[in-house]
Amino acid sequence: MILDVGQIISQLGKEKGIDKAVIIAAIKEALETAARKKYGMNKILEATYDSDTGEFEILSFRTATATVVDPDTQMTLEEAQVLDPEAQLGDSLGERLSTKDLGRIAAQTARQIIMQKVKDAEREVIYNEFIGRKGEILNGIVQRYERDCLVIDLGKTEAIMPPSEQIPRERYRQGDRIRAYIKDVTKTSRGPEILLSRADPRVILKLFEQEVPEVYEGVVSILSVAREPGFRTKIAVRSRDRDVDPVGACVGMKGSRVQSVVQELRGERIDIIAWDEDPARFVCNALQPAEIIRVLVNESGKSMEVVVPEEQLLLAIGKRGQNVKLASKLVGWHIEVRAEGHVEDALKRAEGLFAKKPEGVASEVPPPEGEVPAAAADESASGFGGERSEAPPTESPEVGAKEGDDVDAKAGLPAEALPAEGTDVEAKAGEPAKE
Repeated sequence: MILDVGQIISQLGKEKGIDKAVIIAAIKEALETAARKKYGMNKILEATYDSDTGEFEILSFRTATATVVDPDTQMTLEEAQVLDPEAQLGDSLGERLSTKDLGRIAAQTARQIIMQKVKDAEREVIYNEFIGRKGEILNGIVQRYERDCLVIDLGKTEAIMPPSEQIPRERYRQGDRIRAYIKDVTKTSRGPEILLSRADPRVILKLFEQEVPEVYEGVVSILSVAREPGFRTKIAVRSRDRDVDPVGACVGMKGSRVQSVVQELRGERIDIIAWDEDPARFVCNALQPAEIIRVLVNESGKSMEVVVPEEQLLLAIGKRGQNVKLASKLVGWHIEVRAEGHVEDALKRAEGLFAKKPEGVASEVPPPEGEVPAAAADESASGFGGERSEAPPTESPEVGAKEGDDVDAKAGLPAEALPAEGTDVEAKAGEPAKE
């Protein structure tokens, strides 16, 4: 039916990366389907392939019986012995059918089946290839934007980068080269869907693995990453070798290594921080370059209060709160930053609330029944508490006395409430005030 079928199968397998057995199986299934449409759906058909000659054959199998009920699946013993002289009852014999008589419609059906099978096999190959590369950084060429999603050509297939995985300040044109992180690979009805990302924090890990040999070999570990894509990133590093400085290894000679990562991310600022087991020290490192005076740790609530000099408060918080926000993500604790002066004022106010009264202040002692306590008299004199007198207060030039003068007796009390001159207004404990 087809000239040089074996050569065509080999070439197709190389181009699509598909095993020859998959293509041969697809052609067999297509020929069987086309033959059933031509010769009948009830026939028992089987397609075969001869690798030596490169030819396909279609065989129709019937069983030798004494009485024929279904001509499509049964034959008489005489007919069977024509095909094979040694045939007996119950033997199943195959007859070769001509593939040239399949017809145009059957041939089109076979062609569609072959194309669909080859396409499915190609999708499976692509899926298996990229599912194994999940978590890697790869190169691609920008094709177009579709509903704000970036479509990237990877050679064998296309991948997408949704807006949530793009860096906000980056824009690309058709034909631009791009490096992205394979975040996920899923199967869909249209084939494998490859999701790429440049905003994922793991992009930082993979870029440092490519630029820093110590990170790739595992001598230096990146334990934590906090990132605000396109603006700033903090990474915490630790070395397994005492002779290797983790921060210096990631920075490189004159900052060459970290600058390569910064250029790839188009100017995103990267802070490299030494990891520490002590959360307080770790926070101090994470808030650099701000100087930390002291750290108050609340282990039960996993929160910290960091005190910094007042002139460095804005530096510790950072632009739009980025510094303290990323430090909190990096450490995994809630961080509050306060200026030193504000904390001192708060401590003084707290001390004032709980301070003891001076010893000279007399304690409140309830007076005997029928007598007015001195405190009540003072309240009446100042116009607060108790009932006001109907008589207007006496005008006196000493009402606006300086602070510390005794103005209770001349602040407008009625004559009956005024104590006599020389009388001690504050009664001693156990003694009533004299009238």
